[in-house]
Amino acid sequence: MNIGVFDSGLGGLTVVQAMSKVIKGANIFYIADTKNAPYGDKTSQQILQYSLDITQYFIDKHHIDALIIACNTATSSAISTLREKYPELIIIGTEPGIKPAIEQTSTGNIGVLATPATLKGEKYQALASVLSQEKNITLYEQACPGLVEQIESGEHKSIKTKEMLEAWLKPMRESNVDTIVLGCTHYPLICDAIEEVMNRKLNLIHTGDAIAKYLLKLAHKKGHGNKGNLQIHVYFTDKIDNDILYYLLPNINKQSRIQIK
Repeated sequence: MNIGVFDSGLGGLTVVQAMSKVIKGANIFYIADTKNAPYGDKTSQQILQYSLDITQYFIDKHHIDALIIACNTATSSAISTLREKYPELIIIGTEPGIKPAIEQTSTGNIGVLATPATLKGEKYQALASVLSQEKNITLYEQACPGLVEQIESGEHKSIKTKEMLEAWLKPMRESNVDTIVLGCTHYPLICDAIEEVMNRKLNLIHTGDAIAKYLLKLAHKKGHGNKGNLQIHVYFTDKIDNDILYYLLPNINKQSRIQIK
């Protein structure tokens, strides 16, 4: 099975990392679209076009059977169009894990950290509205402009990043938030910093494990035996931070720079 995975940068590798624990007998081709990062400050039309271009590249170059949109922002902007255009592909998106957060919270106070584009997106708004009405919870939503750039540049442990998190998380800390939804695939890289600022252990919800399990379920239905070696190939459209790359995936098989369009 050939699997294409993409994100605006290296954050989606947290999803690939989760996939590598359960998927066998496959090639994973990952594209970090660092040339156009971050997606969170782009228009929906721009993000849709990036997503279409990357998907066609995967099909032309790697003959993929499955596509993983490892980005909340791109999922919101592009998944419907991609499913219509490529009905033969398994296509799985990423969205903030509010439902599992509701299942795990004890206080009913749930924080959501995400890019501005994700929080404004129709998909998130609809999900948050329905679930918050069904359950007795309070959502503390916080857009995090600039955080993806901090992580991508290897500054995820810097004083500036801690100061940004302090400003965003202080209201959640004071409101007894016990569960935080990581609404961007980059954010699992700063779990330790989030708990340090919150000054408590938290339920930190990210969706990599759920995506990996769902992919395996759909692949089984198409006859994938899930046996044999897993090969991981990482491509990028502009420079990347190798420290993050090899921290998440120490055993990648190939990495190289490419041009999509």
